[in-house]
Amino acid sequence: MSSIGSPTGAAPTDTGSAAATARGHLFNAGTLARYRDVLARGVDRVARRVGEADRPFTGVTPDELAPLIGAIDLDRPLGDTDAALDELHDVWLRDAVYFHHPRYLAHLNCPVVIPALLGEAVLSAVNSSLDTWDQSAGATLMERRLIEWTAGRIGFGAGADGVFTSGGTQSNLQAMLLAREEAYRTVVGGSTGRPDRPQVLSRLRILTSAAGHFSVQKAAKLLGLAADAVLTVPTDATRRMRTDELARTIDSCHRDGQVVMAVVATAGTTDFGTVDPLPEIADICAAAGVWLHVDAAYGCGLLVSPTRRHLLDGIERAASVTVDYHKSFFQPVSSSALLVRDGRTLRHATWHADYLNPARAVEQGIPNQVDKSIQTTRRFDACKLWLTLRIMGPDAIGALFDQVVDLAAQAWRRLDADPRFEVAAPSQLSTVVFRYRPPGLAPDLVDEANLHARDALAASGAALVAGTKVDGAHHLKLTLLNPETTVDDIAHVLDLIADHAAWYARTAATAELSCPV
Repeated sequence: MSSIGSPTGAAPTDTGSAAATARGHLFNAGTLARYRDVLARGVDRVARRVGEADRPFTGVTPDELAPLIGAIDLDRPLGDTDAALDELHDVWLRDAVYFHHPRYLAHLNCPVVIPALLGEAVLSAVNSSLDTWDQSAGATLMERRLIEWTAGRIGFGAGADGVFTSGGTQSNLQAMLLAREEAYRTVVGGSTGRPDRPQVLSRLRILTSAAGHFSVQKAAKLLGLAADAVLTVPTDATRRMRTDELARTIDSCHRDGQVVMAVVATAGTTDFGTVDPLPEIADICAAAGVWLHVDAAYGCGLLVSPTRRHLLDGIERAASVTVDYHKSFFQPVSSSALLVRDGRTLRHATWHADYLNPARAVEQGIPNQVDKSIQTTRRFDACKLWLTLRIMGPDAIGALFDQVVDLAAQAWRRLDADPRFEVAAPSQLSTVVFRYRPPGLAPDLVDEANLHARDALAASGAALVAGTKVDGAHHLKLTLLNPETTVDDIAHVLDLIADHAAWYARTAATAELSCPV
């Protein structure tokens, strides 16, 4: 197989010939054969690497890779496709973390479906920008249709709207922006004078579960709220928000002259996969006149679940909802969205620029998405979900998500019956939090043994699991999003963890015994 280097086959000798050579790399009607050939070579490399990967990771360290990457002279191109792909293999593909592998059990990274990969290839080549109609045309309407479809699945009415985002963190940030502006408007509207804006913002508070996502605190900081603006509400034994504590905290805020601008409920906590009691939280928010945001970045797969949709009952009463299709719809990153029950609230993200979204375009009814987004230039990530729905359908996605949730329940039962381990609360979704703690293990060794086991497992590359803290103690976590993972895979990984942890405990105990007094 021949390599593809310079499109003209000759090295440039002056600026004009250099430009001519460079133009040969542009994707257009004159380079279609090159486009097909180069992409086929790239696809072949990925397919070969995925096919030969017998573990999710090689265990490579930053110290091993950094010199190799640092030595590459980016000012001196290789001029050859195969040579560049060889180099890419050495600096990335060989040591990449492969989420498709059934023993990748760490973070909320899912294997991806082939229709979405097709969408990724198509949208990258066409390179539409989803800010204005004259840069995207039909893509604008396709994204709007997917927002409408998702809003329908949530249970929002005809006035709902939304926009695709880069991920849950951005969606939560925008939701808090909208909530902040609505709260400010309410305070100003009910005031006899004209309150100073910084003074109003200093009184705003966000209430979220102690098991909620850190992006809520990050959003508060980025939005200029007070350092203590986010108040965490305690959770119960199942790691769900306690509604009695939520009501008490709202009352306390009101007594102290603070304004609760939003309550953030979670449908699928990152660690525990739990869903907060949405109907009860919605009742409390409605009675208090508070914006309810539901972070369903993880739990949005329940929207298409054939058996567990009821776990999201009450989500239709939220003012805004975050969904991450790239977590539980098996989409490549990025594929996420923010949905709002009242589309008019998206105006708080609008900024008019004469060159982009002038008033004349509004008067003409020309649709655009930049008025709804905190981004300007934005990829057509909706294309991936569109092709997935049109080729597979939502029921197929839901069946895959149900499968991993069922698997997590099986894993929890296995761990609960295993005397080597201690498990935390059962998950409503597909995570399992646990730790190595067999009878007789000295309490002061428990944390270190679990930390060592996770590190040793990652160094071997045989499997990857996540880590977290529960009530201050180190735990391990299985995040199950691969329908190809089996109970046998999980059993094998647990045995590896137990072996690594037991080795550490024995070694530490021996060292302590041999230490002179």
